[in-house]
Amino acid sequence: MPTVLVADDTQSIRFLIRTNLELAGFDVQEAVDGLDCLEKLREWADLGELPDVITVDVMMPRQDGVSTVHAIRSDPRLRDLGVVMVTTQNHPADVQRGVKAGVDAYVTKPFDPDFLVATVRDVIRQRAQD
Repeated sequence: MPTVLVADDTQSIRFLIRTNLELAGFDVQEAVDGLDCLEKLREWADLGELPDVITVDVMMPRQDGVSTVHAIRSDPRLRDLGVVMVTTQNHPADVQRGVKAGVDAYVTKPFDPDFLVATVRDVIRQRAQD
């Protein structure tokens, strides 16, 4: 069962993403912001395990999603993780910032649940082929 770490500061959004991914057969863990996400990823890396993909919001307290993605891509143990940015930030400049940070896919809120699940699956497939 593929594992997804969902990083979003809004509990209702984490619940929505979790529910849709679990219904699609994913094991889902949660992080409340960018720092919590990085802490959990580093704990997993210490155990030799990592999720298959993470979803990350842009606007979060303590550490935003773009900075979180930069930290993931600069850590040799984490840099190959699949990353899907799920955010309300849909201006082309926002998308470009996410792409420059290293996201594999960009999904804007409100999102179609089937599209989100398909995007996560595509990123997992894409990363498996690399």
